[in-house]
Amino acid sequence: MEQAEATFGAIATEFLVKRMKEGLSPGSVKRERRLIEKDMAMISAMPITEVTAPLLLSALRKLERRGVVETAHRARSFAGRVFRYAIATGRATNNPAGDLVGALEQPKTKHLASVTDPAKIGDLLRSMHAYQGSPVTVAALKLAPLLFVRPGELRKARWADIDLDSGEWRFTASKTGTPHIVPLSTQAIEIFRDLKPITTRSEFVFPGVRSAKRPMSENTVNAALRYLGYDGDTITGHGFRAMARTVLDEVLGFRPDYIEHQLAHAVRDPLGRAYNRTTHLAERKKMMQAWADYLDALRVSADNLPIPRGVA
Repeated sequence: MEQAEATFGAIATEFLVKRMKEGLSPGSVKRERRLIEKDMAMISAMPITEVTAPLLLSALRKLERRGVVETAHRARSFAGRVFRYAIATGRATNNPAGDLVGALEQPKTKHLASVTDPAKIGDLLRSMHAYQGSPVTVAALKLAPLLFVRPGELRKARWADIDLDSGEWRFTASKTGTPHIVPLSTQAIEIFRDLKPITTRSEFVFPGVRSAKRPMSENTVNAALRYLGYDGDTITGHGFRAMARTVLDEVLGFRPDYIEHQLAHAVRDPLGRAYNRTTHLAERKKMMQAWADYLDALRVSADNLPIPRGVA
């Protein structure tokens, strides 16, 4: 193989093209191309076998000095995947990115914008239910707080994965890659049933405006929230997860492990084994219905609310 074809940049680009063919989102393609061409430019032209841990760290330190610590971590992670690909294809024998775990400055935790005060949640829900957009956007907006899945999982929902008779949505969680079940409240089922005649010709529950063969834009829910007057520092589509996590625990009193399972976080037993998707399913069904009922009560009136308690 020509030496130019075995540079870090060439192999990284080859790896990126492979991921694009597998359906990598345009936003991720743009970010990873920037990592190759700009953020790690100092090693991009080097033969991949000559990129050592100190050289890679030097490139990452430049990002740290620019104040983009999260990008430095993202670059280390991406480099690790490139090295693993190079090893698998016979063009490298070690992965120096793995030696840099813990070597970078830790990013400051930035909490995603959310609303957790019951009275303010009631105001938000009333605004959302008054939204006059397309039926697809209206349904997505109403379902976002009810289901509190990751925004990408909501917009890419497929009718084939949703069983309205059993009241379950089964799919593979995007972050963990594990099977996940979302029990559907009666309120969620009603929204899905109203939407199905409109979008059933598409595999996607929420098809895009330009093509029913693609899901709706990743900005749709956030754009609707902005239209309603809620900026990105107040609430985002991802913020409904923080809302549910806080209120289910602190107000409704549900067990944290039930909540973590429903958020599709990696929850393990005392022996370190990952629980399967059906763990606590009966209790989670009760929790999801109680959550939907509570949101309805908040929307109708933020005052004198009966507070349903969680499963002990």
